[in-house]
Parts: sequence; structure tokens; C-alpha cells
Amino acid sequence: MTEAVHRVAPRGFTGDQWDAFMDEGFLVFEDALTPDEVAYYLNAVDELAASDPNRRPDRTHTPGNVVERGKVWADLIDHPRHVGYPYDVYGELLKLHMSQVFIRPKGGSHNIWHPDGARGVPYGVFSPELPLQIKVGYWLTDLPRAKMGNFVYMPGSHRTHYMQGYDTHESVPGERIVTLRAGTMTLMHASLWHRVEPNESDVTRKNIFYAYCPSWICEGDRHRSSPEWLETLNREQRIIMRAYSGAYTRTKPPAEDSPLFLDRETGEASDPEADATVALHRQKRQTWVEKRMGVPYNGPLSHVFESRRPGDSPAAG
Repeated sequence: MTEAVHRVAPRGFTGDQWDAFMDEGFLVFEDALTPDEVAYYLNAVDELAASDPNRRPDRTHTPGNVVERGKVWADLIDHPRHVGYPYDVYGELLKLHMSQVFIRPKGGSHNIWHPDGARGVPYGVFSPELPLQIKVGYWLTDLPRAKMGNFVYMPGSHRTHYMQGYDTHESVPGERIVTLRAGTMTLMHASLWHRVEPNESDVTRKNIFYAYCPSWICEGDRHRSSPEWLETLNREQRIIMRAYSGAYTRTKPPAEDSPLFLDRETGEASDPEADATVALHRQKRQTWVEKRMGVPYNGPLSHVFESRRPGDSPAAG
């Protein structure tokens, strides 16, 4: 058997980006895509829509699990443009939670205020600070003004479990209506409260969302990918899909899936502090977030957030 060639983890957060992300719950990267890349993905979106017999041009169209609909979509699973960011949070247990395309024409449906993930017991109950899902967005159409199907969010609201306006489309004081250019990439904390404005323009909003989570959270748009399709993926893509036949394997992946990536600073599979007598797939590897927070290798994470409580944000509802 040929030994697997492991990749070094792609770039992720800078310290300033992480601080801004945790303060706002939302991060914007302008010009992440070139004009040619925007055209490439727009063409893929249009082909995807044209292949769906249930597609109605006058209605919002949101196909899911698009990674299994062609190489253009599978290539985004581990794309170095963005995968390093969720890897910084979830480390060796990174998983693709869901993949979606959004097409929002004039007069199409638009979302009420909500956070992503569970409702009755939200993600924030279990993880008051760190996101249990990060959503990567690629924006393929210019949205220079409001009422174009814009994404709207309440800055800092990922630290509260309830807010004014919940279950309505109503505008709330302090909200931020996102206007951006085609080619922008965004990152969203799953617990952030957000909604979508109605599209009253003649521009059909088109964008891509790939969400990531820890491997032990259930998938959002599939049960298990087919073995035949998985064979078409590279090593990292296959691992990130976490299409294991055993449910508990999501928590304890097989030895051959370690490491997912080599450390981007050292190029090593293990942390310097790791006990070399412990098998690699059972070693504790620090995430970038743990290192950023100054968490001791054998220490708890809890003390890092002692000064920040849910509701501290001025956006708390």
C-alpha cells in the first residue's frame, strides 16, 4: 500500500480576524474570488438549476447536498481558500455539515429571524462561545443596496438565546444589512441571529453556502454518501464528509484518517507536547483556537471565557 501524502493545513484565521469574528459573529473577505472564478461558479449554479425539473424561476431555489452533484462542488469541500478557517476551530474532527446553493429571484421567499442549528436547545447551550457550526458563504451577484434579498444579521447576537423580532421578518434596531460585491466570501457563527430581506430588485441573488461542524454533530443535508461517489474524492475530501458506516466512528475516526492535516507551523502530525507512546489517532491535538486562547496543552478551556458571559453583547435581545 502506498503511504498517504498528507497536506499541511491551509491558512486560517489571523488573530485580528478571530477577534472580529467572535465579537461580531460575522466576517467579510472582499475579492476572495476573481471575476473568472465568479463566472465559473455562476455557470455551475445555473447548470444545477437547469437540471432540476422542480425549479421555478419565480421561486426561491435552495438545493442541498450539492457536493454530490459534480466536481465543481466536490472541489469546494477542502478548498484552501476557506477550509483552514473551520479547521482552526474543529481541528482533526472537521466535518462538512451541509452544502447549499441559494437562488433568490424577485418576489421569492425570504427567511425570518433565526440562528442556525437546533432551536429548542440551541447550540449556544452546549457551547456558549465557540461555534458548533461555521458557515462559509460565496456571493456571486452584486448586492449594492437593501431589498435585494440581502443577508441581515444582529452583530454580537451569537451570545444570546433570544432576541426581539424572533419568528418575524421585522427590522430590528442595530441590525446590519449586508451589501457586497460579487466575489466576496463570508464566515458566519452558527448562533448568530439573522434573516433575509425580500428581493424587490430585478437581480436574482445567487450564492453558495458550505457549513462545517465537529464530526460528532449529525449531518444537515444527508444520511450517508454513497461509497461509489466517495471513491471519486481525494483523501481530505473523503475524510471531511465523514461518511462512516458506524455511527460512533464520527466520534472516534479510524486510524487512517489521522492526521487530517499537518500542523501549518511545524509541518508535523503531532503536537510537540504529545506523548509519542500514544497512537497518533488517539493523541489530543490542540486546535488553533486553543493555541490562540493560550490554553495549556493539558489544561481546560473554561477559564479562557470567564470574563465573557452570554448577554454581555449590546446586541443581546
